[in-house]
Amino acid sequence: MKTTLVTGGGRSGKSRHALQIALPRNGKAFIATAQPVDDEMRARIEKHREDRGEEFLTVEEPFDLAGAIGSLPRGIEVAVIDCLTVWLGNLVHRHEGEEGAFPEVPEFVEALRDPPCDLVIVTNEVGMGIVPANELARRFRDLAGTVNQAVAAIADEVILMVSGMPLFVKGAPANVGAAVDLSEEEGAAAT
Repeated sequence: MKTTLVTGGGRSGKSRHALQIALPRNGKAFIATAQPVDDEMRARIEKHREDRGEEFLTVEEPFDLAGAIGSLPRGIEVAVIDCLTVWLGNLVHRHEGEEGAFPEVPEFVEALRDPPCDLVIVTNEVGMGIVPANELARRFRDLAGTVNQAVAAIADEVILMVSGMPLFVKGAPANVGAAVDLSEEEGAAAT
C-alpha cells in the first residue's frame, strides 16, 4: 500500500490536493480528526464535508487514528486522514498536564507500516516561523515536527504545498506529468 504525506502552511491547499489524489479511486474513506468545539470549527467541518461530497465514507475520529485505520471496511482503496496537527491538538488537550509521549502516537506510526489501503495524510508544517512564546505552544510545535518526521520517513511520497502548488519532496506520483528538472531548464535558457 502507498502512503502519501501532504504538508504545508495554513490555507496552502493541502486538503484540496489530498482529495484530488483520492478522487479517481473507488472505495474512498475520509478520516476526520476535527471536533466541532465552536461555531467557527463547525463551519470549517461543514465546508470540508461539502468539498469532498458524498463519494467518501466519513469516519470521525479525534483520538484513535490507528484504530480508525484498522477498522476501515473491506473495499476501501484509499483513505484521506485530515489532519495530523488537529489530531495532535486533540491529544495535547486530552493528556493536558501529563509528561512523556502520548501512546496514540506510536500506535498510529506503527499502523502506517502495514495499512489496509493507500493513505493520503494531511498535516501542517508548523515549525517554519518564530519560536512560540509559551511552553504549551512550543511543546505542540515540537510534537508536530517529530510526528511529521516519523510519518515522512515511512511515506512513499511527501508533497509540500506552497500557495496551492504541490512540490514533490519525496517520490513523484505516476499520474502527474514528468517533474521538471530545473538544471535542464537553466541549461536550455543559457544557450
